[in-house]
Amino acid sequence: MAPRWAPPAGLVLLMLLLTPAAVRGDKPLRGGPSGAGAEPEASSAIFPLYGDVYPHGLYYVAMNIGNPPRPYFLDVDTGSDLTWLQCDAPCISCNKVPHPLYRPTKSKLVPCVDQLCASLHCGLTGRHKCDSPHQQCDYEIRYADQGSSIGVLVNDSFAMRLANSSVVRPSLAFGCGYDQHVGSSSEVAPTDGVLGLGSGSISLLSQLSQHGITKNVVGHCLSLRGGGFLFFGDDLVPYSRATWTPMARSAFRNYYSPGSASLYFGGRSLGVRPMEVVFDSGSSFTYFAAQPYQALVTALKSELSKTLKEVSDPSLPLCWKGKKPFKSVLDVKKEFKSLVLSFANGKKALMEIPPENYLIVTKYGNACLGILNGSEVGLKDLNILGDVTMQDQMVIYDNERGQIGWIRAPCDRIPNDNTIHGFEEGYCWPHFPGIIGLPNEDCPAYYPSNKA
Repeated sequence: MAPRWAPPAGLVLLMLLLTPAAVRGDKPLRGGPSGAGAEPEASSAIFPLYGDVYPHGLYYVAMNIGNPPRPYFLDVDTGSDLTWLQCDAPCISCNKVPHPLYRPTKSKLVPCVDQLCASLHCGLTGRHKCDSPHQQCDYEIRYADQGSSIGVLVNDSFAMRLANSSVVRPSLAFGCGYDQHVGSSSEVAPTDGVLGLGSGSISLLSQLSQHGITKNVVGHCLSLRGGGFLFFGDDLVPYSRATWTPMARSAFRNYYSPGSASLYFGGRSLGVRPMEVVFDSGSSFTYFAAQPYQALVTALKSELSKTLKEVSDPSLPLCWKGKKPFKSVLDVKKEFKSLVLSFANGKKALMEIPPENYLIVTKYGNACLGILNGSEVGLKDLNILGDVTMQDQMVIYDNERGQIGWIRAPCDRIPNDNTIHGFEEGYCWPHFPGIIGLPNEDCPAYYPSNKA
């Protein structure tokens, strides 16, 4: 559902390099020849994530784009297909962003007759028409939070290091946005654009799969403490241990949906009709339609401890204070019960949502409900599981098998404790370190030693 830009923060590109032996997990073995002349096997790419649900309101990744490659920060959004950067084409309306605006050349323009342009237009409007074979591929994309971007589709290289130790620079199509209406134009946005990871053929994930670089699988692990990791490909997927449910065709664009779910609170049904649920990493908070939202709020208030008092807080609509200010969700979680979503599509496919996955502790020391009434922001019957609910869970969108999986995980630990490497020489650690709490030091002071 991105964009949702907030105060400035940033990092230059860092990438996780996994040793081949460390990434096999419990994935199914692939057959086929492995000798000389064999078709290269798809690998995986793993990226550190930065940001948090509160106070920054987003998780983002650093990607290297262009030739020579330059770093850009992208808001990770599984709720949309198109990846785009704010760019100087020239710019009509652009926000202040962490890096110099991307500047396309005429040779990078994708023509309107290209199949990817047709896919983009059909996904956005259901219509595709070209007046000339030389016409460029223009687009306008609108988001649920009323943000929008107008731009032109371009091709350029994305540099990434894979788990098999190879470095690839595929030419991928993305949006060059020259007219944006998102966030505040007076503040520096924390990102340069959006990383669209939906299931449409224009998404970066689908294009990587078409190139044979990674499988059409994406996953993320958002840490409750901030940060986390994102991966393309299936090397890290815990197939035998995760909870799985088939992907359902959503009535709402190319959202990833596990289908309808029944809602329980404290072990009892809330008595609402099954909810159509979608996963959206581009939404900071979770949104329920009016009926389940009201049922949840009623249940919460009826079970509320007398030590908690409802209080007004500018951060969120429904908040409580205790006898003394809360420092973290851990201080208040014992006062609340877990939610459970029971999905009809999967056998015993349950998702537990403990209090730390639906509460936010604000800077005022109050505990606030991180589940909002979607009908008040135009979402109608759509129920969105946003970042707050997906924290400390590895969530996997497996387009190869048409399934969505999740498993509780310590998302602040990069998989297998491997060393994090800077992608290119000369890229250093943060210009805006506050979002992750690390000192602004030179690269050697940050990179962990390989010594025992």
